[in-house]
Amino acid sequence: MFGWPIRWQGPARDGGLSIHVGTAQQYIALYTGPGVAYTADDFAKGRPLNHIGVEVDDLDATEARVVAAGLTPFSHGDYEPGRRFYFLDPDGIEYEVVSYA
Repeated sequence: MFGWPIRWQGPARDGGLSIHVGTAQQYIALYTGPGVAYTADDFAKGRPLNHIGVEVDDLDATEARVVAAGLTPFSHGDYEPGRRFYFLDPDGIEYEVVSYA
């Protein structure tokens, strides 16, 4: 959705796997332990986090990519300090996408 490449991936602590996705300036580090099996309850709203906020230059183009990926934008807002919408990824993790342009 955001043009984030995988910056690095490989073995991590306790025999797990870590993947860093993002830009040259920032990234999100994802981690999973060895042999872990997740359930829908592991990704309930607010667990393990409330949402991830991402600032973009072109809100409409990003929303088009979200829709093209088969996801549903919701809670559109146009108030200070910018325009925004939200969506849930396939694991139910909520993203807030905002543009201050």
